[in-house]
Amino acid sequence: MGKLIVLMVTAFVDMMGGLIVFPLIPFYAKRLLGHGPLWHLLDSVGMGGQGTVVSLLVVVFALAQLISAPLWGRVSDKVGRRPALLIGLGGSALAYLIFAYANSLELLVLCRLVQGAGGGTVGVVQAYVADATKPEDRVKALGWLSAATNAGVAIGPAIGSWTLNFGTSGPGLAAAAISMLNMVFVWFYLTESYDIAAVNAIGKKITRSREAVWRVVTHSGEPASRLIWIYAITMGSFQVMTVVLALFLASKFGVTEKTIGWFFAYVGIISFVTRAFVLGKMVDWLREAKLSRLGMVLLAVGLATMPLAPNIPILAISVALVPLGTAFTFPCVTGLLSRIVPQHERGLYMGVQQTFGGVARVLGPIYAGWAFDHLGHGVPFFTAGGVVIATIFLGLDMDRYASRSAAATPTAG
Repeated sequence: MGKLIVLMVTAFVDMMGGLIVFPLIPFYAKRLLGHGPLWHLLDSVGMGGQGTVVSLLVVVFALAQLISAPLWGRVSDKVGRRPALLIGLGGSALAYLIFAYANSLELLVLCRLVQGAGGGTVGVVQAYVADATKPEDRVKALGWLSAATNAGVAIGPAIGSWTLNFGTSGPGLAAAAISMLNMVFVWFYLTESYDIAAVNAIGKKITRSREAVWRVVTHSGEPASRLIWIYAITMGSFQVMTVVLALFLASKFGVTEKTIGWFFAYVGIISFVTRAFVLGKMVDWLREAKLSRLGMVLLAVGLATMPLAPNIPILAISVALVPLGTAFTFPCVTGLLSRIVPQHERGLYMGVQQTFGGVARVLGPIYAGWAFDHLGHGVPFFTAGGVVIATIFLGLDMDRYASRSAAATPTAG
């Protein structure tokens, strides 16, 4: 339990730093449109619109994350979770410093690339949790971890808006300082969870990253592969909302960079309450597989009804379904995956899950930005909701795998 508490604090502080700057990216990018070689290049190929540029900034983060995630996972399986996590936190601090002084689209892109590379350690944190908890407790533990991150989601945007009072560099500098303090905290208080010597002693071989990724593609019917696909598709659909939400709210309800943080805080608070106080009881009642399907239904309905809201109070109901859906879906899918894959490759396959999630974070924003600019402001939301509903079929028989241990399941071989 001690490791889990330290991880929760680490995740909370890390997410708080990220959400100080994330809601501001569309507004910073908007001010830089029309300037610099990158914008002129994008404009020359018809991609100079606001939605497309914001999507690009999301995509480069996802590209860096999807490339680095399985590598970080494999590194953590070979040398330990703690060193990989410390390096990732250092990358985040560097990214926020770049953001603080980004006066061009080129620097914003660099910021997102560095941040994405550091963000590839998400799978390492999940493997940390799986190492430190019993299989039957993992979804609850992942839920508590997610609750901690969503507390950061709730607080970070408000800090970001407040630090704008100190100039446009304020949010980036605040986020960088928070990340560096987080590194110090991890260095002194987080102990290693993975027994490398024991794994080496029994001679277990760790699959290469590219082989693990390719297996998900070529053996898509296996339980682990289907869980990874479910995670990726639902994550990509959720990302559609995060990419264009600020633009949608600005165009329909007049939301500005001074008030957008409150919308993200609203989502974060609901996520926190659900994962901290509701998820555990729901897992005990429905178990992981059924609860993940309920989560997908809620996510789909929330996304699809958002553009139909005539006013902000009605919109708030649709928006609330999204964090409820993700709170039930993502921890359950990740918890099931931790049971199915072998322990000595847990970091690797958690990283592979993040890689496929990263691919979805690339494809989803590309489509979302283009559809927002060319098909209508509500189209990205409708499409994302439909895709999530279709994905439910991938997990219809997953209940029979929920009680299996990693040793009994030959999937990841």
